[in-house]
Amino acid sequence: MATIKFAVPKGSIEEATYKILEQAWQSISGRGRTYRLRLSDPEIEVKILRPQEIPTYVQEGFYDVGITGKDWINEAKADVKILLDLEYGRVKQVLAIPESFDAENLSELISMFIAEKKTLKISTEYLTTTSAYLKSNPIYQQHFGNSDPMIITPWLRIGQNKQVEIFLSFGATEAKPPEDVDAIFDITETGTTLGRNNLKIIDTYMESTAVLVANKDALRVAHKREKIADMCALLKGVVEARKKLHIFVNVREENIKGLLVHLPALKKPTISKLSEDGWYSVNTIIEKSEFIKIVPNLRELAQGLVVIEPRQILPLDQINLDSYDQDN
Repeated sequence: MATIKFAVPKGSIEEATYKILEQAWQSISGRGRTYRLRLSDPEIEVKILRPQEIPTYVQEGFYDVGITGKDWINEAKADVKILLDLEYGRVKQVLAIPESFDAENLSELISMFIAEKKTLKISTEYLTTTSAYLKSNPIYQQHFGNSDPMIITPWLRIGQNKQVEIFLSFGATEAKPPEDVDAIFDITETGTTLGRNNLKIIDTYMESTAVLVANKDALRVAHKREKIADMCALLKGVVEARKKLHIFVNVREENIKGLLVHLPALKKPTISKLSEDGWYSVNTIIEKSEFIKIVPNLRELAQGLVVIEPRQILPLDQINLDSYDQDN
């Protein structure tokens, strides 16, 4: 039996990943005891890896598909195909500095350190992203041209520009300033932790979410492509279901038209005659954001409201991987 090798992330989005896998595949075992999980589908082999590793491992074909963050795909410059935004693990990559600094953006920060003839030190887990971000800044280009900032790790020191240094962080990056470094390039959800450490955000580089990625060669293999299409359908079904509500109401025949005017539906609502004359059951799927808006109309025109959060809404007519056979 041919199998799909599937890499899933350990760390900050681990629990959210387990949850979406459970919703998509009905059962998952092995969590918390091993780095190998078992889904209810025996054709999928699952292994837990650090999200930093997954883009490269999928690119190299060690795994056919994986879940990781857009931030790590960008950091690894990985040549993988993003199939689906899973819409969890939402964070922003930001540049933050001590609140006592006068700079309000990267240009002002670079200019301040140039004027004071000091080396600007930045701590981050994102070495290549931070370097590219700095080099794209017009003030950096004006003073340092195309020279690379000095990247410093315990085992590596590369780059020509010793006036801007990037230090590899192994965690707790927000604790580094101001004693060890002058700024950090890190991820944040709300900025609360940064604020507690007396840091302020002066720039946002990108927003990242968890995504499903695939090896491009795997998508060119017929049986793998079909299995990956099934995986996409199941995961997309969960993503879509999280935005929807399934509602059931009973309504008198004379109120049906009035109710349908106010009842947004995914396609068409299902209307069924009840055993009691003059009464009908209406069920449909709506956006969660619409529910509060239609409650007054439901109270006025209907009875017996039942609201269910669907587990999956499978987009069986929307998953087509033929377009993924070509490079981006």
